Amino acid sequence: MSSEAIRKNLEEVELRINAACTRAGRKRNDVTLIAVSKTKPVPDIEVAIKEGIGVFGENKVQELTEKYEVLPKELQWHLIGHLQTNKVKYIVDKAVLIHSVDTYKLAQQIQKEAEKKDIVSNILIEVNVAREESKYGVFEENLLPLIKEIAKLPNVRICGLMTIAPNVDEPEKNRKYFRKLRQLNVDIKMKNIDNVTMDVLSMGMTGDYEVAIEEGATMVRVGTGIFGERNYTSL
Repeated sequence: MSSEAIRKNLEEVELRINAACTRAGRKRNDVTLIAVSKTKPVPDIEVAIKEGIGVFGENKVQELTEKYEVLPKELQWHLIGHLQTNKVKYIVDKAVLIHSVDTYKLAQQIQKEAEKKDIVSNILIEVNVAREESKYGVFEENLLPLIKEIAKLPNVRICGLMTIAPNVDEPEKNRKYFRKLRQLNVDIKMKNIDNVTMDVLSMGMTGDYEVAIEEGATMVRVGTGIFGERNYTSL
């Protein structure tokens, strides 16, 4: 995609985020835009950086680490895709937030690698709110027990929840799932569990981020809306 097209897309996304915040009575700085750069080349990311974007999301560990090495170190990288336990060691000190933790086994591995590097790894618990068989994520009824277990790990900090809503033709159809995730977030926060902050709600992508913001998203993950369709042939 051309530099000009990326710039125009970013302007449009920014306008939409602002409008959604206004409708919801929220401040623009309450919402972090994560530019999802998976499958996108470094020059495209550099265009976004020039436009003031400093937070990027990647699905694959290898892609994140490769881009981490060649791009400015002040960027924030988020791992938003499924994370295998054997890849944790490559990512734990590079991703400022891992969005996709949904098992205790994975959290244990993050604990192990974070302890080795003497850091605290920030994570979100991925919730499969819509109970889609094709998606990762913990079901609602298993969420609190999982959080209570992970909260005992000293080098892992639970910062909130994440969900990937269904791929729908009408964004309004996902409002109920976003509303549900926010309620789960509020309920867990009220329990005041040690080592659990619940300040982050990562929900909403290119097709539905405006509805997600109206329902309380603090992070939205926008890829296609900024960089155009994904290009898997270049990988």
